[in-house]
Amino acid sequence: AGLALCGRALVVRGGSRFLATTTASSDDDGGLFTYDCSTAEKKSQENKGEDGQPVEKGSDTILASTFSKSGSYFALTDDSKRLILFRTKPWQCLSVRTVVRRCTALTFTASEEKVLVADKSGDVYSFSVLEPNECGKLELGHLSMLLDVAVSPDDRYVLTADRDEKIRVSWAVAPHNIESFCLGHTEFVSRIFVVPDHPELLLSSSGDCTLRLWEYRRGQELHCCHLTGLQEPAGPRSDKRFAASRITYWSRDSCVALLCDCVPVVYIFQLEAPRQQLVYKQQLSFQHRVWDIAFEENRGLWVLQDCREAPLVLCRLVDGQWQPVPEDATVKKVCTQLRGHWAMLEGSAGVDEGFSSLYKATFDNMTTYLKKKEERLQQQLRKKRHKNPPPGPNGQT
Repeated sequence: AGLALCGRALVVRGGSRFLATTTASSDDDGGLFTYDCSTAEKKSQENKGEDGQPVEKGSDTILASTFSKSGSYFALTDDSKRLILFRTKPWQCLSVRTVVRRCTALTFTASEEKVLVADKSGDVYSFSVLEPNECGKLELGHLSMLLDVAVSPDDRYVLTADRDEKIRVSWAVAPHNIESFCLGHTEFVSRIFVVPDHPELLLSSSGDCTLRLWEYRRGQELHCCHLTGLQEPAGPRSDKRFAASRITYWSRDSCVALLCDCVPVVYIFQLEAPRQQLVYKQQLSFQHRVWDIAFEENRGLWVLQDCREAPLVLCRLVDGQWQPVPEDATVKKVCTQLRGHWAMLEGSAGVDEGFSSLYKATFDNMTTYLKKKEERLQQQLRKKRHKNPPPGPNGQT
């Protein structure tokens, strides 16, 4: 399940479907839009991908989705290797295109002329928004799975994060030219986020349980927060490995919210750009599994959780602390809409969408080697003693 917000447009997705509504309290249910990927148009070319190979039939589950900067467009990719593009004002499906491999992340360029799609093989393809039926173009590639992709606010750089602990900063006009690498994570990089009002800064999270701040053009790490060191009773045990599944930002108070994989806790930080550091503020704990979070600039932090009675919770900053607010008219309206479409979310309740499979296995080969070596030496010693027994008391053997 996932949540996306842009302006007052709100999208909740689950399984193969999504629901689009608005947080404007004056609008009625007439603004509701729903879409099911299982009914999307199929490719007519014998279901062949751009590499000419037959496309495997998928489950139609939505894998990633995002709004464009202005909110005029919305795009998603699904398990059936499709990229589906929508216009949002009003909502209309513009095109259904095939991608080569299943995708892990996507983003619009700041100009909203292209959608960049990152896939499991480590490639990034660009798809035109202005020509919604054009095929994709290969832009760049990694040697390992890509987990996230972002662009700089001026569209000069494409930033990619992979399973091999790397963040690469490439030139958008010539992606084979690499501006820098941001190196320091010791596990896969799960999420990256360019700070909108400080476009030289990048936030990244990883399976090494850290949140890091970078000046990405120079590849310089500015600050590192160890999440396991935030010792609060509601937080995860310090011996548990986890990664952030969402980084979201509120420019009004330079606030960063971090949702971690399979942990019902949202970490709140404040970005102090002049001092080039992140200051930990608080944890928000929830009784139910939290699927996703997103800031709405005029309202606060929306939290999507596994609770039919209250699927969405709105949190606001009160006296310096974030806390859930009593259910107002907007929260009540959106929750009622979601309860009416709960079937698309309940399938997500039992699905583990975490990063646990991305951790690299480690083996202590030396201990096994030394143990076997000692056994061989003892066996050789026993054989030697058997062939050459020690002399008896009178020198007899």
